[in-house]
Amino acid sequence: MAIKAMGNVPRVAPMDHFSGENKTQQEFQSRSRPIDYTFKLPITTTSWPEGNGFAGGVLDLGGLQVSLVSTFNKIWGVYDGGQDDQGASVYDPKDIPEGFSMLGSYCQPNNKPLFGYVLVAKDVSSSTTNGALKPPLDYALLFDTTFLSSNQDSTLYIWLPLTPDGYTAIGHVVTTTPEKPPLDKVMCVRSDLTEQCDFSAWIWGANDYNIFDVTPSIRGTQGHGIRVGSFVGHYGLGNSYTPSVSCLKNLNSISKIMPNEKQIEAILQVYSPFLYLHSDEEYFPSSVNWFFSNGALLYKKGDESNPIPIQQNGTNLPQDLVYDDAYWIDLPVDDENKDRVKQGNLESAESYVHVKPVFGGTFSDIAMWIFYPFNGPGRAKVEFINIKLRKIGEHVGDWEHVTLRVSNLDGQLWQVYFSQHRSGSWIDSSLLEFQNDNGNFDFPTKRPIVYASLHGHAVYPHEGLVLLGKNGIGMRDDTNRGGNVMDMKKFVLVSADYLGYVKEPSWLNYFREWGPTIDYKLDGELKFLKKFLLIRKLKDAFEKMIRGLPKEILGEEGPTGPKAKNSWNEDEV
Repeated sequence: MAIKAMGNVPRVAPMDHFSGENKTQQEFQSRSRPIDYTFKLPITTTSWPEGNGFAGGVLDLGGLQVSLVSTFNKIWGVYDGGQDDQGASVYDPKDIPEGFSMLGSYCQPNNKPLFGYVLVAKDVSSSTTNGALKPPLDYALLFDTTFLSSNQDSTLYIWLPLTPDGYTAIGHVVTTTPEKPPLDKVMCVRSDLTEQCDFSAWIWGANDYNIFDVTPSIRGTQGHGIRVGSFVGHYGLGNSYTPSVSCLKNLNSISKIMPNEKQIEAILQVYSPFLYLHSDEEYFPSSVNWFFSNGALLYKKGDESNPIPIQQNGTNLPQDLVYDDAYWIDLPVDDENKDRVKQGNLESAESYVHVKPVFGGTFSDIAMWIFYPFNGPGRAKVEFINIKLRKIGEHVGDWEHVTLRVSNLDGQLWQVYFSQHRSGSWIDSSLLEFQNDNGNFDFPTKRPIVYASLHGHAVYPHEGLVLLGKNGIGMRDDTNRGGNVMDMKKFVLVSADYLGYVKEPSWLNYFREWGPTIDYKLDGELKFLKKFLLIRKLKDAFEKMIRGLPKEILGEEGPTGPKAKNSWNEDEV
């Protein structure tokens, strides 16, 4: 039986954060929030195969060691404003390992279970005068919540550590009284071990006082910046300002803590998702080699009448890493085989795994790519009218993926990225659904569930309708738990640069389109489709929506393969 993450959590009475004993029922209920429950991954494995420093708990950044802490003491809560108008809570880390020091407090919105981390640090440099860590000289009050009308536990005071010369603040410190925190509450970090941060997710705000998550400015495989997990308090929106704190930076080899091949296999045994296809799905995934061996053809511009069959692993595909329209892939020529290949082959389907370091090697991003021979026509929704499109959305060759973000410090799955056409979203593990993995006897566990949308194959964490549009007009992404499931644990490791020995298949280095560029004569399509709409303003809004679709989603342009995507070396967006 599949369950949502919150379904694992017993519905006990929420914690009471007010002082005193006489509480009204309204006050008590107002504090019943998802954050009152601490989420833990539903897995049983406590160890990983040996090798490197993966999941060893500590990383040396170059005279500075960091460790991850995910247990907290609550300092303050507010119960309105912020995400879903449910407020936010602020915590200090507890159970800090001996010899390590706090760098900043933690904050998260109340609309999801408590599930987060902050890094703590230990000075292991040899210098007695210019060590990696020093306490602040003083604190400056950024703001307090005295005059806010929000429903809050007490007043929150947010303090910025004032640093010695050559040192940088990594996080803010909080109190519930106007007295400054002790100088040994947090440590500041030597500036060469830090780099600039950017504002990331908005957590909470009121009256222009805001709390943001922060992230390194340079992300992806080339970035050495580390997300610490602390927050930044800021007056104003924050978008056009530099945060008042910095991120850490790894000066050592990133590969030292990355998982080896056996560890990657073990990670995928416990975290690979089950992919549920829609009950009305007609176009299934397949392996790339099934697609090639069943008649896929390579076309060359100027010689379109002489396509050539593609060999196993794509060994005869162009390998010049150039993106242009000189070559493209298409289905078999004869109609019978063309229709058969369009339908894919679920039995052969496998996920293609690319492992890369992020956040200075503190995390591994494990991208799991899925190939579909064909992307079916889309469906539109115009208020209460649903319209099946004829050609719009169709294209040959469809690549989708989910990315598992796993901590190299503790081996936990912290987030999953869901690709959705040309964008996507990061979802915390606490908000996923999980299902028993009855066939996994080495690691008895529950594994995540993901859903592929009907025909378009965008990936979502929950079933239902997502409308790609606004004002009730847009393209439909429908998902449900159909009877066809792809177990993504069946995988092929296709790339992990840091390992140095993974042989990439030839098809991975084919940078041209996996489908032909087709002119669907959009004017004719729209003329046919708009006859379903009786109101002129709906017709105009529908046409504007369709014409605004990217060419790849519209179906006019064949998609490129995984390595040609920006996310291959950059962070997911």
